[in-house]
Amino acid sequence: MLDDIPLSTLFGVLILLIFISAFFSGSETGLLTINRYRLKHLKNKGLSGAVRASKLLERPDRLIGIILLGNNFVNILASAIATVIAIRLWGENGIMVATLLLTIVILLFAEVAPKTVAALHPEKLAFPASYILGPLLKVFYPIVWLINSVANGLLRLLGIKAEGGPNHILSRDELRTVVDEAGENIPQSHQKMLLNIFDLETASVEEIMIPRNEIIGINLEESIDEIVKQILSSQHTRLPVFHGDIDNTLGVLHLRHYLALQKQKEVSKEDIQQIMKEIYYIPEATPLNTQLLNFQKERRRIGLVVDEYGDIQGMVTIDDILEEIVGEFTTDPSDSHKEIHPQEDGSYLIDGSLSIRELNRLFNWELATDGPKTVNGMVIEYLETIPEAGTSLLIDSHPIEVIQTTSSSIKIVRIDPRLKKGGEKEHNDEKITIIRD
Repeated sequence: MLDDIPLSTLFGVLILLIFISAFFSGSETGLLTINRYRLKHLKNKGLSGAVRASKLLERPDRLIGIILLGNNFVNILASAIATVIAIRLWGENGIMVATLLLTIVILLFAEVAPKTVAALHPEKLAFPASYILGPLLKVFYPIVWLINSVANGLLRLLGIKAEGGPNHILSRDELRTVVDEAGENIPQSHQKMLLNIFDLETASVEEIMIPRNEIIGINLEESIDEIVKQILSSQHTRLPVFHGDIDNTLGVLHLRHYLALQKQKEVSKEDIQQIMKEIYYIPEATPLNTQLLNFQKERRRIGLVVDEYGDIQGMVTIDDILEEIVGEFTTDPSDSHKEIHPQEDGSYLIDGSLSIRELNRLFNWELATDGPKTVNGMVIEYLETIPEAGTSLLIDSHPIEVIQTTSSSIKIVRIDPRLKKGGEKEHNDEKITIIRD
């Protein structure tokens, strides 16, 4: 039958078959590599190509079945036509030549080239292809069903289920990677906020709380004049109220309530106790994401952090947690942190009470946060003693010099974020011995 067809027609059919083979190859790669989340987004917008492609991908076994059925049929037919052409031109010896040439042509023009284009631009091939593959699947469904039934039966013997598409639920780390690679699609500030949200569950309130010795509050043992003076000069809108010390906290006073009452009469200590709100306690190990939801649920903005024995360790506010997401409002650490003082030589004097988490964020370091939570605690744990002023050490490749101490803690250290691991550093005409980690 093929012997009666002119060579020009056979060449034309062969070229057409190669194009059809390229279509099936490109369609397969385009549909299987398309971004599923973008596809879902386009589907929700009502894009017809995305709707059809999504429907095909609901059963990838059927999609692959119709593509391979068409591709194999086209390639086999092309091989038969190439063989007839070769015999006509070169006789029996032309079969080997035709096989070699056809393999190269199909490999280049029907496999590598279309699949490369589809991998680079999957939507441009997948969406148009869905208009053709959908009807083809309906027409040849009995054959595809038979092939898939046999193939799926073999897969079930291996413990593999073909029903349903792959699981595309992303883990937290995978989501971080997606945000990291978003590039110019997301502004850098927004990108950083999203990444900070992912980190909330890895940090606890203990890491960001205000230490108990730094809590500013109202001591009812003081005179009413001193209390009023403190209230009117306070930079905070909510102040804890206690007797003697923070361990005897009675509640939290909102300055708005105090000012409203002050307009009506002269406020006494008893009045303050009447208008203050009950204190809200927070376990120190509570993750930040959980506490943010707890603040919202309890309609609170401030709470005292307690340890497993119920002793007060510090205070945390909703603003502290939100700051973990949005970051600082200034680029200069010294502008927003009283614990940090820049020096002329480029180093920083750091208060020992500064949290390690904050130190990491400000200087882009990666000091461990699963142990001590402050610079003071980190240095003391590392040295296993309270050092003398002038002691220097190296923690995670970062030189730290102890500047001022007390009998019970480290008050000030010097850190130069420009320095990395080294042996000695000249400073103030003296050599500082660095304890290596």
